[in-house]
Amino acid sequence: MTDQDPTPALEEAGAPAPIDVGQVMDALASVIDPELGLDFVELGLIYGVEIDGAHVHVNYTLTTPGCPIGPAVEEQIEEFVGEVEGVDSVDSELTFTPAWSPERMTEDAKFALGF
Repeated sequence: MTDQDPTPALEEAGAPAPIDVGQVMDALASVIDPELGLDFVELGLIYGVEIDGAHVHVNYTLTTPGCPIGPAVEEQIEEFVGEVEGVDSVDSELTFTPAWSPERMTEDAKFALGF
C-alpha cells in the first residue's frame, strides 16, 4: 500500500479528477450579498457542502429569514458551483437552523463590517 495521491493516475487514464470541497468553496465565494458587499463564505452563510460523485449539495442560510435576495442566491449557488470542473448537478438547501449570527463571519468580514 502506498501513500501516493491517485489523482494524477486518474487524470492520465481519462477519468475526471474528484471534486474538491475547496473548489466548491472558491466557487461559492462568488455569491455576494449585495447589501453587505461580502461573499457568502466570508459571511459564514455556507453551512455545509456534500459531494457525491459529480453531484454537489450546498446547505446555506441567509442573514435574516426575510432577506429579499433568497431566490437569487439559490440561482447563483447553482450557477457558480455548476461551473466547477467535474460537477454535473447542484442543488441547494436553505435553512435557518441554526440561526446565523455575526460570530460565523471570518475575521476579515468582521473587520470590514466594523464588528
